[in-house]
Amino acid sequence: MATSLTATLNQQMQGFTQMPKQSQIGLIVGIAAAVALVVSLFIWLTRPEYSILYPDLGQREAGEVMQALEARGIPHKVDPITGALTVPAEQVHEARLQLATEGLPKSSGFGFELMQQEQGIGTSRLVETARYHRALEGELARSIATLSSVESARVHLAMPKESVFVRDRSKPSASVVLTLHPGRTLSEHRVSGIVHLVASSVPDMEPEQVTVVDQRGNLLTPDDPAGGGMDLSTRNLEFRRQVEADYRQRIEDLLTPLVGKDGVRAQVSTEMDFSRIERTMENYDPETIALRSEQISEEERRGGPQDMGIPGALTNQPPDGGELGAEEGADGTGQLPGSSSRQATRNYEVDRTVSHVQEAPGAIRRLSVAVVVDFQERVNEDGETVREPVPPEELDRIEGLVREAVGFTPARGDTVEVISAPFVGLPEPEPVPEPALWEQPWFQDLARTGLLALVGLLLILLVVRPLMRNLAVQGGAGETAEGRAEGEGEGEEGMGEDQLSLTHEGGEEAMALPGKKPASYEANLERVRELIKDDPKLVAQVVKNWVAEDGA
Repeated sequence: MATSLTATLNQQMQGFTQMPKQSQIGLIVGIAAAVALVVSLFIWLTRPEYSILYPDLGQREAGEVMQALEARGIPHKVDPITGALTVPAEQVHEARLQLATEGLPKSSGFGFELMQQEQGIGTSRLVETARYHRALEGELARSIATLSSVESARVHLAMPKESVFVRDRSKPSASVVLTLHPGRTLSEHRVSGIVHLVASSVPDMEPEQVTVVDQRGNLLTPDDPAGGGMDLSTRNLEFRRQVEADYRQRIEDLLTPLVGKDGVRAQVSTEMDFSRIERTMENYDPETIALRSEQISEEERRGGPQDMGIPGALTNQPPDGGELGAEEGADGTGQLPGSSSRQATRNYEVDRTVSHVQEAPGAIRRLSVAVVVDFQERVNEDGETVREPVPPEELDRIEGLVREAVGFTPARGDTVEVISAPFVGLPEPEPVPEPALWEQPWFQDLARTGLLALVGLLLILLVVRPLMRNLAVQGGAGETAEGRAEGEGEGEEGMGEDQLSLTHEGGEEAMALPGKKPASYEANLERVRELIKDDPKLVAQVVKNWVAEDGA
């Protein structure tokens, strides 16, 4: 076998050397192109898929990450369209873990690490204040960016100078610009949380001084911070929907065990009063009287004459005898008449009640409830399952349950309506189709490998093999021509010791064989058989040459 392979290679090399120079160059170029095609196809099919390592990575951070990847031997490349840094998809998580050990990528923006930088001796207070404000803005932006719906954030603080004059003082304010993830939104509660986060981080800042906008310029904070106007109407509508949903859930939770999971539908409509009312009342109870204060003044005069008048000389003189005798002769006792005076002042307190009532908005004025119950399946007299409406007595019982569940109040005009109607069955959702076979990752990898093998096989069968066969044919034809020329010059007697001749009994030469010249025809025939077993291609080539000569 090794001998036949060597002979074939020798024939191919001889055929290649017999070709013209242009044909040799073209053959070499063709073989090189075929090899390059196979290698390119192999590289294209076996190259790994690259995925983005970090989205929205800054140029400075991207340079640091690239240096770290090169130091660790992780393959990477830059997308020429987006400029994003990509690595093989199967190494994304490993690369991120390795970069995290080095603290890469660094957080976007600057925080309080600015305060750790060395400051020169001549740094002014203005520069220190600006650096502190920048650090505070960076820290707030990092905190806001941790929210699930926020991709990135920027915070701008307006910090006025402090003044000793009250009239010149102004409050700080802030503005926040949010970049949300595609398809994400922020609810009013989350926006309010961001507002209070910023307001609580800056001294003397009120939530009304914080403005939040998204990347499209939409204002997320309300225009009226006091909550009036349209914002108040929106809140009232949300509160009303919440109350109606709560009542509806009560009804469905109550009736589901009775009529089945999908056997009841309920809707609740509420008429609510959102007006704010304040009342101050002062009531007096005339029947309840209490003595608060009392003042009594008494005056009484008895005995002899009393000095009266303005103090002086006339006052100190004794009265005339005629006057005194007249006073004593009145009753014969010798006493002067006396006088008494009595005054009383009483203050009574009447019972008084002062009431200040502030009614909260959101009172229910009227409640309307509608309930639909699906037909029930029953077995008729024939044993068949049929759908029949709910009996009236059962509907009345259900209506009573609904009234109790919603707090039915006839005084305010509440209404409850319960009916039975057949539900139209919803079509079953179609199952999610499984991905086709050719969309499976393993099939794609297998298809790539199969395509590479097929291209290589076709290249070997259609290009390399015919080319090598032609070279072997040309080489064999050249050897045959040379042997024929030598045979004609020397004849049978001129054959060397290494040549055999296979001759029929009639003396006609059939073929020449390499090796020692045997002594008989039978030995030559046996040698031919062995040669056919060892190298059938060579024998077939000789026979082919014979046929070609006979045809010529």
